[in-house]
Amino acid sequence: MFTTWFIVTGALLISMALAGSALRRAPLTASMFYLAVGAALGPWGAGLLHVNPVEDASIVERLTEIAVIISLFTAGLKLRLPASDQRWRAPILLAALGMVLTIGGIAAFAVAALDLPMGAAVLLGALLAPTDPVLASDVQVSHEHDAEPVRFSLTGEAGLNDGTAFPFVMLGLGLMGTHPIGAYGWRWLTADLAWAIAAGLAVGTLSGAGIGKLVIYLRRVHREAVGLDEFLALGLIALSYGIALLLHAYGFLAVFAAGLSVRRIEREHTEVTPRADVEHAGASTEEQATHPSTAPAYMARAVLSFNEQLERLGELAVVLVVGAMLADIEVVGPGIWLALTLFVVIRPAATLLTLFRAPLSRPQRAFIAWFGVRGVGSIYYLAYALSHGVATPAGRMLADVTLVVVAGSIVLHGISVTPLMQRYSAFIGERRRQ
Repeated sequence: MFTTWFIVTGALLISMALAGSALRRAPLTASMFYLAVGAALGPWGAGLLHVNPVEDASIVERLTEIAVIISLFTAGLKLRLPASDQRWRAPILLAALGMVLTIGGIAAFAVAALDLPMGAAVLLGALLAPTDPVLASDVQVSHEHDAEPVRFSLTGEAGLNDGTAFPFVMLGLGLMGTHPIGAYGWRWLTADLAWAIAAGLAVGTLSGAGIGKLVIYLRRVHREAVGLDEFLALGLIALSYGIALLLHAYGFLAVFAAGLSVRRIEREHTEVTPRADVEHAGASTEEQATHPSTAPAYMARAVLSFNEQLERLGELAVVLVVGAMLADIEVVGPGIWLALTLFVVIRPAATLLTLFRAPLSRPQRAFIAWFGVRGVGSIYYLAYALSHGVATPAGRMLADVTLVVVAGSIVLHGISVTPLMQRYSAFIGERRRQ
């Protein structure tokens, strides 16, 4: 079995390396390919990979947790605009008001159409409301200098709402009796909402700023702490996430804020930082890493590059598991109806209401409304809920619906991303020529 997995893994990685460019041109995504391979390796096919979403919830929770925090840190590193820029307004609104409206819409559907009790309905809304930072790379910013409004909004939303969904997961668990929320919800409001969000953002900001400034100081002044940027990236992710959990804060927000903080340090030290400035002709790696004018940008770029590679591996591992878990779905119909309602009605309505007065054109709002990709974050929250007391039959229904919605999002958004983004690029080109 172990030998077989070496062969399968090697063949899969080489296939993606060879076919990556072709997939970007076709109406397909890497996630769609991984999903099909996962299904083929699971009980539907070769039987090499069997993961039950309910019985193996703790394993799935840890796997998806690692993938999400790596992706959130990467998303933070890519967003270079200062907090005062008006383009931050859209992602913040989407992660706050848009999140609440989406949860409300899903919960209402779950009560009316799926006959779920209120607690399970709120929990389902929290599982499926956040958009995904892992699987939505094709519609997010491509590098740190990409500030196109649609891509920036989708990236910022995915980075923020994987943390802002957590209070509603806790609320759903509380309404189901598996988490204390206090009389009239006071504990939920103070501890799970106000404290956990504020502390998570603070921990990430301080961790990113402190470690980033220390590294730049050591490199500029003492020419020390050069190299091993991979350790720096993993260490900062683990440190900020661990401290946040220790303080009962949201680690997802902490790692996203840490990425933002590292990027803010780079921006403050280097106003423009085009790529050519980092890559001085003939300059060695150590010279780029320690020169006062390039050290901040070099550090941020090296950390981002490593994290992007980790993010791709995380996507591969998680979506393979999702594909294998599809064989354990017992009821498909409710998930299909919810997926269609979510993608066509709830997400567009919540987005358009939220961005009604945002500085975006009508086509830009429409693109943001459609590309609310669901993925790894939803699988993590599902596994978290199942491993924290949600039992059958409610847990079984939540698992079936969530897996169908995530698989549907991978397929529908994957098929549409290439043609729609090509149309959007043409739209942007026409606006620039006017």
